[in-house]
Amino acid sequence: MNNHRNDLFDTKGLNITSTSSINNLTTKDDDIFSVNSRSSFKPAENALEEEVNIQGRKNRKSKKASLSAAKADLVIQNASAPSVAVAGSTIQLTYQVKNKGKSSAGFNYTDCYLSKDKTLTSDDNLLGWNWIGGLEPGSATSQSYNVTVDENTTPGTYYLLYRADALDNILEINNSNNIAAREITITGKNKETQGYNPTSGYGLVNAAEAVARAARKNTFADVPNRGGNDWGADLVKAPEAWANGYTGQGVVVAVLDTGVDYNHADLKNNIWTNSKEIPGNGQDDDGNGFVDDVYGWNFDGNNNNTLDGNGHGTHVSGSIAGENNGFGVTGVAHGAKIMPVKVLNDDGSGYYSSIADGIYYAVNNGANVINLSLGGEYPNGTLQKAIEYASSKNVIVVMAAGNDGKSLPGYPARYADNWGVAVGAVDKNKNMADFSNRAGQNPLAYVTAPGVKVYSTLPGNQYASYSGTSMAAPHVAGVVALMLSANSNLTDAQVRQILAETSGNSTQSTALSGENNMTSFSHNNSLTTAISNFNVSSFSSNNTTTSSDVGAIASQTSTSSTNGNHDGMFLNSPTWLEFWNDYKTSVASSSNISTNGDEVENIVGKRKALLEAV
Repeated sequence: MNNHRNDLFDTKGLNITSTSSINNLTTKDDDIFSVNSRSSFKPAENALEEEVNIQGRKNRKSKKASLSAAKADLVIQNASAPSVAVAGSTIQLTYQVKNKGKSSAGFNYTDCYLSKDKTLTSDDNLLGWNWIGGLEPGSATSQSYNVTVDENTTPGTYYLLYRADALDNILEINNSNNIAAREITITGKNKETQGYNPTSGYGLVNAAEAVARAARKNTFADVPNRGGNDWGADLVKAPEAWANGYTGQGVVVAVLDTGVDYNHADLKNNIWTNSKEIPGNGQDDDGNGFVDDVYGWNFDGNNNNTLDGNGHGTHVSGSIAGENNGFGVTGVAHGAKIMPVKVLNDDGSGYYSSIADGIYYAVNNGANVINLSLGGEYPNGTLQKAIEYASSKNVIVVMAAGNDGKSLPGYPARYADNWGVAVGAVDKNKNMADFSNRAGQNPLAYVTAPGVKVYSTLPGNQYASYSGTSMAAPHVAGVVALMLSANSNLTDAQVRQILAETSGNSTQSTALSGENNMTSFSHNNSLTTAISNFNVSSFSSNNTTTSSDVGAIASQTSTSSTNGNHDGMFLNSPTWLEFWNDYKTSVASSSNISTNGDEVENIVGKRKALLEAV
């Protein structure tokens, strides 16, 4: 069945819907969204060259002389930009210009303004020009360039106004559709006043403040800790939200991972099911392109079996929505529902395209939050577009920062500069875990949460303690679910802002957390989608092929008898080391591979060297 890929890039979700924007596209060039490397962007402060003015005058004269001729019609479509930017920062604008008219459009420019509303006036701030050139009828060109937000811009909500035919020199059928708008939140320039630091970002997430802010209430009062295996929920102050009636009720959290044991005693009552699908009848009852997707969809195997043959996805799910039933573990959002979406195989690896498909599925089938406890070292355009699509639908994507102890998150967590939330790991004492990737110098929506020796569910009604940013991310996904149960109208930008303003920079930077005692296992391979420095012990997430240094350690440091079931999969076992050395040698000798993002995608397809569970 291939039709589930047809809506991989939903232009409806990315088109701008301002009063002056264009209708959604239906032609085959709707899918064009690539960067035009020939773009000759002109900053706002640089005057256009004299020949531009001369050519503009010529075109205007021609325009007056051709009133009876066929006309062009330039429109902006697929306009995209970060949802949040810091005053003084540089942001990337991407968009497409299409000629929907009957005549060619000659020499023309686009420009972009920062405005307080969706109407272009003389008071708006011109960010820059971009030369487009000629466009034949029915043709389109994709553009991407950087602009800098004035450092003196007052924080607040603005609109980016993208305008076609900026010189007004093209004879057009309709000038009213030249402008498209994209909302953007501008935050203050001073990092210190925002509580951001390069180690822990905005610090330890705080549900008592974040959920109260979402509900427009004062910070919730402290309540007694639950203790025991629920220490992680205590650390993020989830019980304070529960005490005020917010448990994640009505919120669906999609877990894109190795699958979920939806029969687990601690999870079975908190599993999303597709109520529009009739189980086992072999038909696509709801017409969403997936047959019998009662418990989500398996994009690794292209079937409806989303059970977890690894354990990683089930562990993540317990931290989010383990039932409050007096045994096992209680999830941060124990009133929420888990949507199982299997995008990784039972070894913990998967294709970028599968993960992107999983995001579109989750968004289009009712998820409010998406947890990505996975990652890679390199960016990927397909995955980025999927995350941007989720953001455009106000579905919050929560991403593990990675387990390499680096100064920056891996991907996709690094996309939290524009969309979603990146999460680093701390231990019980609020110390940064030594393995956790840090936030980095440039502000992004990065917070921290418990990720060392986290106790949660495993398949077969089992439990174990794992360590990794994979374990931290679901705590934040749970907090976001609590926020949405308090205010279902929150946008992605608003969630990011609330977390930034309420998380407590109380995390202490340490060289080593001293908690996990894991051996660093560094894979330095010439393959672009190189295996990351995942420190994995006692866990079946066989981190064999990844595009990353990101990851999820998902290291089990616990107690369970499940250790004996995974001995053959330990990354630091002699068997694994022997395999890895052989594999690395064979790959390194077969070809030279660059780090170009497009080539990475090709390599991923050819070698199945893919993202792994972090």
